[in-house]
Amino acid sequence: MKSLQEDTYGVVLCGGEGKRLRPLTYYFQKAMIPIGSQQKPLLEYIVRLLRFHGITRIVMLIGYKGEQIRNYFDNGERLGVKITYVWDNPEYSGNGGALLNAYLQGHFRGARHLLIYYGDILSDINLTELMQLHKEGEFAATLALSPNYRVAVGVAEVEGNEVVRMIEKPPLGKPVTMGVLAVKTDSLVYLKELGEERREIDIMGDFVRLLLERKQRVGAYLTNSYWLDLGTTETYEKLDPSDVDNRFAFLFQEA
Repeated sequence: MKSLQEDTYGVVLCGGEGKRLRPLTYYFQKAMIPIGSQQKPLLEYIVRLLRFHGITRIVMLIGYKGEQIRNYFDNGERLGVKITYVWDNPEYSGNGGALLNAYLQGHFRGARHLLIYYGDILSDINLTELMQLHKEGEFAATLALSPNYRVAVGVAEVEGNEVVRMIEKPPLGKPVTMGVLAVKTDSLVYLKELGEERREIDIMGDFVRLLLERKQRVGAYLTNSYWLDLGTTETYEKLDPSDVDNRFAFLFQEA
């Protein structure tokens, strides 16, 4: 385990209904879908990754089937972390609304920075490097970005009214957000401002956009780390348990 990130809390967004994962999510909270040959929940991989990088204070933002999460992780002691839970507030919706609700309730007191992790993302991203870039750059927020994202469909090159070339699932050519970001806790005042205007808030589309509009510096952590959005049944069905075991064995070496 790396040195502790004493001033950083992990925040995991795991309250959504997971509609793209139905019918599985009629029975499971989407962050609790089993993966790997051990069939451990996806959320356990996230918790173990946070702990591996020294983030041991974790706030889970829960809602739909949240009791599944609480019953499995309890206070986090079994995995060497301290977990607190914040239930979604119907007054605020969207992942940004869930984050604002926790902020207004004071759950981030004592943290100078937050490492926010979407609960349907499987990755071996180096969170230590991400936080180092974020802190040294004194950014309001820092986004984890993948430069290798491929378009899900074939692309045609056209000259006039004639197709001259087909490229199957080419690289997008621009970095995409990975569902992982670091945020300076003081920057959440902008999230509070958004909450005074609307009730549905998206972290990337609304909060980060407002930071940029207000000339707040947003860092870019480009990484070639393994990254998979498990938010759809199509992606989940293609996940190879042995590949998961091999890639993430480092998280279970102390188990």
